[in-house]
Amino acid sequence: MPQTPRMAQLEAMLADDPADAFLRYGLAMEHAGQGDDAAAVAVLRELIALNAEPPYVPAYLQAGQALMRLDREADAAAMLRAGIAAAKQTGNDHARGEMEGFLATLE
Repeated sequence: MPQTPRMAQLEAMLADDPADAFLRYGLAMEHAGQGDDAAAVAVLRELIALNAEPPYVPAYLQAGQALMRLDREADAAAMLRAGIAAAKQTGNDHARGEMEGFLATLE
């Protein structure tokens, strides 16, 4: 998929601040919005790896959803399970409930 001006802007800002979770999440959502779920998952996996403590919980949910759209159900389920654990760790009951709901549709 071609790079959008917003993607270029986000990547330029990430070059200045690679640890900015919000920018990386925005880049992933831009990829997803363009229908490039594989690229979105790659960026979200980077985000998860770079933000282990505390975990960036929304990344797990979005990665799980993108993996579901890619028909990678086993990967989606694993991502959602990890996200549920991360949500429990941070006390994010809303995100935990959403991920549990998505996971139930896979099992």
